[in-house]
Amino acid sequence: MRDVPRPSDRPAETPQAPGRTPHTAPPGPLRCPGAEDQPSEASAPPARRPARKADVALRVERCLPDGFLAEALRADARAGLSATPKVLPPKWFYDECGSELFEKITRLDEYYPTRAERSILRAAAGQIAAAARAETLVELGAGAADKTRLLLDAMAAEGTLASFVPVDVSEAALIEAARRVDGEYPGLAVTAVVSDFEEHLGLPSASGARLVAFLGGTIGNLLPGQRAAFLASLRSRLRPGDSFLLGTDLVKDPAVLVAAYDDAAGVTAAFNKNILSVLNAALGADFDPDAFEHVALWDARQEWIEMRLRSLQDQIVTVPAIDLVVPFAEGEEMRTEVSAKFRSAGVAAELAAAGFSMTEWWTDDRGRFGLSLSVPA
Repeated sequence: MRDVPRPSDRPAETPQAPGRTPHTAPPGPLRCPGAEDQPSEASAPPARRPARKADVALRVERCLPDGFLAEALRADARAGLSATPKVLPPKWFYDECGSELFEKITRLDEYYPTRAERSILRAAAGQIAAAARAETLVELGAGAADKTRLLLDAMAAEGTLASFVPVDVSEAALIEAARRVDGEYPGLAVTAVVSDFEEHLGLPSASGARLVAFLGGTIGNLLPGQRAAFLASLRSRLRPGDSFLLGTDLVKDPAVLVAAYDDAAGVTAAFNKNILSVLNAALGADFDPDAFEHVALWDARQEWIEMRLRSLQDQIVTVPAIDLVVPFAEGEEMRTEVSAKFRSAGVAAELAAAGFSMTEWWTDDRGRFGLSLSVPA
């Protein structure tokens, strides 16, 4: 699971798709077709908003073609439900209900990653800002941008902060978060980029050095080849002087890991089953979530958690929107998520293979989560 929920920004029939798997695109700054400047809504200033002479316009760049998310869901469902074994990408968990369930997960005693990463940022944000000396903070998968404020505050204290670029697939949530940040940091230039890591990874041009942050352990949802492609694609877009801040969940006691993905209250089970409700709403499928059970297991060889849905009976599911009939045998399992866990040496090696040099490494006081700072080699 990633660490940042994405509230829904679209009708029920078109789920949002947090991007996971980047593809190669031309290196360098990207100005997305159809991008436009969009001023902030005029409204009474929120309580926390500092007074200032004039608002900085909120700039919006859109990288997704019309109908992209709906077509991506159809393609993923067709491929995954026809595969052996069956598989669905975790990016489809996050409709409105799924995002609400994930917010509950982050507050569970068993789910440590959110708290662990935030504790690192509280302790190390000043060091990160001093090392990066960046004028622009770019956050991939920004979501609500909650933890981002720790970095923004540190960069402001360092005296370098000039602009913030949140990047996410959920346009409504992205713009809402961008406007909140705009309201809390007078004079900060904010550019919201609507982008999907799988097809349209884009970094807008910016003056000065950039700090690109990819937090929450989201990179663990990518398979090794996908991680390599993502890191290489990102590296091709960075310039000398830029930095990359990466959050990674670490290998630990399997009992702790499994509990984080199979909590006693059953919130993660409901979250896992919600992907079936997404397919029902978007594709007219007739999945019965109660006919499946949640499974979470630790794969010691791959060093990742797998979440699966296990069919409780022989059943036939129809998916009219993609003209598919899907048989499930009793006990058959469908994988819905991989969440890789890392070791510091492995993180450094993967970064090096993509052309990065890891310069700093921080963990929380219990060694559960790691943050790495890297620069283009």
